[in-house]
Amino acid sequence: MHCSRLSRRSLLALAFVLASAVTSAASTPLAAQPSTASAKGSLYIVGGGPQPAALVREFVDLAGGSGQARIVVFAMASADGKASGEDKAKQLRGLGADAVSIWVQRDGADADSIVQAVQRATGVWFGGGDQSKLTAALGGSRTAAAIAERYRGGAVIGGTSAGAAVMSAVMITGDEKRPGGTRPDTALTLGTIDRDNITTAEGFGLIDNAIIDQHFLRRRRHNRLISIVLEREPHLGIGIDESTALIVGPDGTWRIVGASVAVIYDARRGTITKSGTTLGATGVTMHVLPAGGTFNPKSGTASLGHE
Repeated sequence: MHCSRLSRRSLLALAFVLASAVTSAASTPLAAQPSTASAKGSLYIVGGGPQPAALVREFVDLAGGSGQARIVVFAMASADGKASGEDKAKQLRGLGADAVSIWVQRDGADADSIVQAVQRATGVWFGGGDQSKLTAALGGSRTAAAIAERYRGGAVIGGTSAGAAVMSAVMITGDEKRPGGTRPDTALTLGTIDRDNITTAEGFGLIDNAIIDQHFLRRRRHNRLISIVLEREPHLGIGIDESTALIVGPDGTWRIVGASVAVIYDARRGTITKSGTTLGATGVTMHVLPAGGTFNPKSGTASLGHE
């Protein structure tokens, strides 16, 4: 009788442990998300389009410079990523980096060889295309966890276009639920500032205090980012134009480099409508920052860099 009771208790304890493990696995994020504020590395987030040579060189420099930089390229966001990834790695090797392009899908993203390549890297680069393809390939994998760990440890993580979108925890997918709003017009994309219209998914969360948008001025994406900033935490967003980069340093400060501008919408101290389809707000701050501009997300203060 006594032995039977002990067996039942043991079984109950085992069942509890197994249930806890299943719950934990079900809630595992796409990556072991680091806090932006605690990371020792840098983020180099390009808004798409042509990349000026100075931007590419600065990324290599942040990864350790010629002869020291070891960079892994992941270009699965694009259908032609095998070729474009190799082209990017060749460009980086031309600047003195030891660079390799790795093409992998989710069923191979836990492989020891890929994880070890990332663990040795001083830089990681995400190519452009469709951000959802990139998160599908790496999300929840040991490779994604290794990338986050390298960022915490001091590596630079960079990307362009789709490779920029995946950086934030709230990732804009590029899809819209109601093009044209109450006046449906599939040709009128991003024509509203509405609640529950812009589709988002879980990104890699390397930057956890803002939402990233890209190709920003060139593709007129203001309404999209404003909608998400008003609707979703952390109520802070940055739209990066083409040929332009946002650099997030180890101290958390943002710096803009490149040919165009980045636009910041900060609604953290604003008042936002709580109901209704159309979003409204007061007290939202906007900054338009050219190269040299800086922003402190903690204090909300910005500088043009030429003052």
